[in-house]
Amino acid sequence: MANTDDYLGRLSAYYRSKPKFNATVAALCGAAAGLRELYGAMPAAFDLDLAVGVQLDAVGRWVGLDRKVRTPISNIYFSHDVDGLGFDQGVWQGPFDPDSGLTELDDETYRLLLRAKIGANHWDGTLEASAAILDRIFGGGTHVFIQDNGDMSVDIGVAGTPPSALFLALLTGGYIPLKPEGVRVSYYVIPSAEGPLFGFDVQNQYISGFDGGLWGSLFAG
Repeated sequence: MANTDDYLGRLSAYYRSKPKFNATVAALCGAAAGLRELYGAMPAAFDLDLAVGVQLDAVGRWVGLDRKVRTPISNIYFSHDVDGLGFDQGVWQGPFDPDSGLTELDDETYRLLLRAKIGANHWDGTLEASAAILDRIFGGGTHVFIQDNGDMSVDIGVAGTPPSALFLALLTGGYIPLKPEGVRVSYYVIPSAEGPLFGFDVQNQYISGFDGGLWGSLFAG
């Protein structure tokens, strides 16, 4: 991208020795070059993968999702003595976070939720597509599958790497609306450790039998 020196380098030999002329050109072209540099940086500043702080808030307004949650999310703060809230699971309580629970999402969690909302905005309404969207949101070794119970209800299972306490709270709290209208979520089934959930007569990355499957924790939908 051109800068002020590039423009000054185009001056003829006669004008290069004129300090006032050089200063005028530098003032005019420097402003234009700075403005072009600013505009060139804006796409990256508001890119979902790179945006932070108020830029990510602006992306959220375009997507239609606010950083602040409807009600405080409780039981997610880091604790040594509580299962599921240890290192890489619980959320560090900030100096301005209330004891009652988290009210504002950090950048990385908010980014994941925005990806979920974008997926929901483009969703075709099928369970297969919703499971694929959830897999992209969780990423890594976490796998999500959906069981249709045949009575206008579904169960959502999570296998592999257990999600963080905060993301689990967002999932079970209905902040990720990936289900057909009128269909309710009966249970969320979350593994107690890393691995597939226990189930009979099934052997895949989601469900395994004895000596392989894990008993899951049930969370009502």
